[in-house]
Amino acid sequence: MNEFKIKLDDVHPIEVLGINNQNLKIIQQAFPKLKVIARGNEIIIKGEEHEAQALTDKLKIMVSHILRYSNLPEDRLVDILGGTAPPSEEEGKDDGFLVMGNDGVIIRAKTPGQHELVDIANKNDMVFAIGPAGTGKTYTAVAIAVRALKRKEVKRIIITRPAVEAGENLGFLPGDLKEKIDPYLRPIYDALDDMIPSEKLRQYMENRTIEVAPLAFMRGRTLNHAFVILDEAQNATNTQLKMFLTRMGPNAKFIITGDLTQIDLPKKNQSGLLNAIHILKEIPGIGIVELSIRDVIRHRLVKDIVTAYEKFKQIE
Repeated sequence: MNEFKIKLDDVHPIEVLGINNQNLKIIQQAFPKLKVIARGNEIIIKGEEHEAQALTDKLKIMVSHILRYSNLPEDRLVDILGGTAPPSEEEGKDDGFLVMGNDGVIIRAKTPGQHELVDIANKNDMVFAIGPAGTGKTYTAVAIAVRALKRKEVKRIIITRPAVEAGENLGFLPGDLKEKIDPYLRPIYDALDDMIPSEKLRQYMENRTIEVAPLAFMRGRTLNHAFVILDEAQNATNTQLKMFLTRMGPNAKFIITGDLTQIDLPKKNQSGLLNAIHILKEIPGIGIVELSIRDVIRHRLVKDIVTAYEKFKQIE
């Protein structure tokens, strides 16, 4: 009996095997003479060489489909196993699906503003996404970037934000540089933790396929073949934002997110986000998305809190 091993390095195993191994059951039914075993990120096939090779070829098509469309519906799996034609260009475009997260959680655009962000990011190389807290700006942007990496549209992801305290003076922070800046970047890590298995994420961070760094570290760099996200851009000054935007290299995609109602800069410093949007809004290839209260997806009270503060600001 021959044994073949296939490593699923480019996709999450659950994307191929299905939730609760549903896809694996379908595969086994299609190849009843083979023994198919899933072990971590590896699929082991045991049986006659010609049948094992046939299934190996099918699995490669499945992985290619996932990398291209970010999903593998059951009907498409059956088509692949049956040897029918490849999927059409229209497949997988309109349901908001972005990536398959950890534990089989499907991550997709959920609100009109998030759907608009995905659509505009598909059509433009640079996108500004502004809106109040809780609208999923950062989370959606990270999901779009992870999708691009999985599809091999970019070689790396770079995520940055200004290291500005939210109205508090934290004083001296112990530890090395990474330990000092990590608290500012925690929301980014939380999003990545949802979308990429921990061991794979650790590898990506070590080989710098995914880089998370403060905005000051972007100075002097040219960011090529990368998906770059600037989060909390309302806390970047005019000089910082211009510096960041001019880092854009060939085959790069930029998303800049921010909330103009939560500027934590010292009063003497003006936020560069509003100026950048005003100056750049007419340039082709630059898209602007404004998310609103209707896009808030946190606790229902968050929407009421944002509304109350907006009303209070109008009275002042």
